[in-house]
Amino acid sequence: MSKRPHIIIFNPDEMRADAMAHLGNPAAVTPNIDEFVKEDAISFSNAYCQNPVCVPSRCSFLTGLYPHVHGHRTMSYLLRPGENSLFKELKDSGYYVWMNDRNDLTAGQMEGWTESHANEIYYSGQKKHGPGQENPDIRGGKGDKYFYSHFGGKLKTDKDGKNYNSDDEAVDAAIDRILHPVDERPLCIFLGLVYPHVPYQVEDPYFSIVDRAKLPARICPEECSGKAQILDDIRHNQHLDGLTEEEWNEIRAVYLGMCAKVDAQFGRVIEALKKAGIYDDCAIFFLSDHGDFAGDYGLTEKAQNSFEDCLTRVPLLVKPPKGEKIDVGINTALVELVDFYATAVDYAKIEPSHTHFGRSLRGNIGDKTLPGRKYVFSEGGRQPGEVHCDEYHIREGVTASENTEYWPRLKAQADDTAHAKGIMIRSSRYKYISRTLGEDELYDFEVDAKERHNLIHSPEHQETVNKLQREMLKWLQATDDIVPYEPDQRYTPAMLWAKAKPFITKDNEEAVKKMIEEKVDFPTFMQYLRSLRE
Repeated sequence: MSKRPHIIIFNPDEMRADAMAHLGNPAAVTPNIDEFVKEDAISFSNAYCQNPVCVPSRCSFLTGLYPHVHGHRTMSYLLRPGENSLFKELKDSGYYVWMNDRNDLTAGQMEGWTESHANEIYYSGQKKHGPGQENPDIRGGKGDKYFYSHFGGKLKTDKDGKNYNSDDEAVDAAIDRILHPVDERPLCIFLGLVYPHVPYQVEDPYFSIVDRAKLPARICPEECSGKAQILDDIRHNQHLDGLTEEEWNEIRAVYLGMCAKVDAQFGRVIEALKKAGIYDDCAIFFLSDHGDFAGDYGLTEKAQNSFEDCLTRVPLLVKPPKGEKIDVGINTALVELVDFYATAVDYAKIEPSHTHFGRSLRGNIGDKTLPGRKYVFSEGGRQPGEVHCDEYHIREGVTASENTEYWPRLKAQADDTAHAKGIMIRSSRYKYISRTLGEDELYDFEVDAKERHNLIHSPEHQETVNKLQREMLKWLQATDDIVPYEPDQRYTPAMLWAKAKPFITKDNEEAVKKMIEEKVDFPTFMQYLRSLRE
């Protein structure tokens, strides 16, 4: 294929990998995604995000850099000038970049900076959205069982039987651009959705489409031992232990109902690409930034420094453009979301503007027998006393209001030990989590696929811990920084002029000035001065 493909990125928020039927969840209703994988795409069943919160994850997978490289590990430190994203690189290389305003990537206070990453940004809120909850009082008051649950339940529908939301609006706008391109440039479409992010609420038919009887068994906290302090603290603050299993199942079913709506929206985008006649010419990516507890471990939502698979294992589906080799179906290789960046620039035939740590999945997409990574990593948390960022939700000693549904997590994050920095390293068999404070964790997936029992103090596993610690150190050494491609000048124009001044004559003055203005490298400049001296 000689021309560059269109790059289509469909990015739901907080969707865990097992929310898709083709990965084995009997209650999931994702027919469009499943058909996509069956016919045209690869689904990486062991894809891991690099941070279990949206902003750090997006800053990672849209640059190919790990969160620790530039300190992008909070909700309030986004990409700034000097840090390129995939979008800006595509735009600068001739792509027409369309995105909706689900940012979570670029620093919004810097005038024109976000806009420099796209040719067109669709701002939602231009159309009327659907009605609210059928039971607007479901949350109740403080102390009620649903108060901190993030559960909204069933949404009403309008006279047309719809509940139009900001995601629907963004999908409609993207479809309109697909069907009516501005010009002949290859498209990059980025659809950043809100669903299935909390609150857990959705309308029919998605609310009722999930068979509650088919839900897999929930991972219950009483079955677990040695879990992270942050989970115990959030669970203590959420007070969800009064929920019956039937009520937990309702939360879980509504979460899957939200994923079913995401599936329907994805199907509409695929249909539009086919209608526009460009489906074959597209590299299509479906990925989520992180997952959701959705009832597992007795919790809802997420934790910023906890690394269970329900939070870190995410959908990553790829359809290459026609003509590229593809071995369709499920690929079990270990991969990371930084690999999405590497794969996208590979298909787009552009050179990255910076060093990155992603590995193109082009080979794995063409051949499922090829190995993936030996280890994948995720990271999160903070240093003691590091409370100046709004994600940690303490400013000048004031914590978040107890009336917000996020208070249980925000309160837990106020504790230095509970919210200590952590790094996860995971192989196909083991997961080790190192923390700066509190207990480390080790899980053996051969005997404990649900990560119920922490083996960190098991004598028979100490050599495994030591090995994974060594591998983590090597990874940190290899990825702890990057050197920018563009070198800096050691000398200012005034310094160069001072060095040249003794050799300046009327005959060479203009030539010297021109060399300084054009920022000729220092060795060449000094060689020129030596020639004047000679």
